Amino acid sequence: MDVNAAVAAAAAIAGVLTGVIAMLAFRWSEKEQKRPTRTSLHTDPVLPPGVDTVLSVLRSSAVVLDEADAVVKASSAAYALGLVRGGKLAVEPMLQMARDTRRDGEIRQVELDLPRRGNGRGEALAVSARVAPLGSRLVLLLVEDLTEARRIEAVRRDFVANVSHELKTPVGALSLLSEAVMDASDDPEAVERFAGRMQIEATRLTNLVQELIDLSRVQNDDPLDDAEPVRVDELVAEAIDRCRQAAGTKQITMAAGGTADLHVRGNRGQLAAALGNLVENAVNYSPARTRVGIAARRVNAPGGDLIEIAVTDQGIGISEKDKERVFERFYRVDPARSRATGGTGLGLAIVKHVVASHGGEVTVWSAEGQGSTFTLRLPEAGPSRDRAQQHLSDRAGLNAATGRSPSSPHTSPYETLPAPEVLP
Repeated sequence: MDVNAAVAAAAAIAGVLTGVIAMLAFRWSEKEQKRPTRTSLHTDPVLPPGVDTVLSVLRSSAVVLDEADAVVKASSAAYALGLVRGGKLAVEPMLQMARDTRRDGEIRQVELDLPRRGNGRGEALAVSARVAPLGSRLVLLLVEDLTEARRIEAVRRDFVANVSHELKTPVGALSLLSEAVMDASDDPEAVERFAGRMQIEATRLTNLVQELIDLSRVQNDDPLDDAEPVRVDELVAEAIDRCRQAAGTKQITMAAGGTADLHVRGNRGQLAAALGNLVENAVNYSPARTRVGIAARRVNAPGGDLIEIAVTDQGIGISEKDKERVFERFYRVDPARSRATGGTGLGLAIVKHVVASHGGEVTVWSAEGQGSTFTLRLPEAGPSRDRAQQHLSDRAGLNAATGRSPSSPHTSPYETLPAPEVLP
């Protein structure tokens, strides 16, 4: 009896000890699960409240690093720039900045040139990187892409340098010629000769200033704000009238065709200036007793019909390497001829800006010694077609009343040239 009681007591004590040990083991296991490990620090860190939201709306590329240099958070722009690869910051100078900031807590900023992703060819990426501590163990890296800003600054710098050079030439010539006039005050023939040269340089200076104003205007103004349907035949007639004297001096025949019943929509003044620049270039770069043709037609396009206006000359042509640059500001295919004709190198740049702002494009076909063809492609003015038909009906009625034929010389200020079936 006593033995059985002792065995029962021993069993009860053993059961209690087993339960206590099991409970302690369970509590220890829970504590171990809650304790952060080295792996969990890397894979599941906690950002300070609100940081994730702020990073998502920043325009700059953002990267957050932990104390082991692992990427905790990175924006999509950071991946696009190639800053983060395989969960690590891939730019060594930025990584070193992050380590230095983590060590001393100081904010650092530097500008770097990074190779582009892929084959690394082409223009490098210019970036500004700023590193700052984020809490006690995280580091925030903000990277801003400066490539486009630097390109614009370079264009602006080159433009100012070119303008200064172009203005210096006629101003210097006027200064020297005025001194020559003073020294030749007792020689009427020399005074007359120098005065004629002064007029030429003054005209060149005036043209340069005016084209600079025109270029600034077409770059800053939106031509569609005051857009209106514009008749192509009127634009062509105005361009021909603008160059009629220069063409007559060189005995160049100007002809146009295919322009009837065509309308484009835009700023009439800008469109007339663009087409006038093309016709003026064709006359200036054509030999004497040649032909300049202007042809227009309607072409079908997926986004709506386009109006093509082609200006063709029989001039010196443009080499393959020059065709890539003819629309750059101040670029001249033949600098000597440009000086002789008073060209500024801005005409085609103005054409390009005008056409682009009207939703079109300008292209060039040329071969050395065979001439050139510049083609404008502009969206057709839709609502103007009905008005054009009404205008034609009215004009037909007027011709019937006056006894004029539609092909009468009174109805066309220029020679008719059949529109080519294919424009180069």
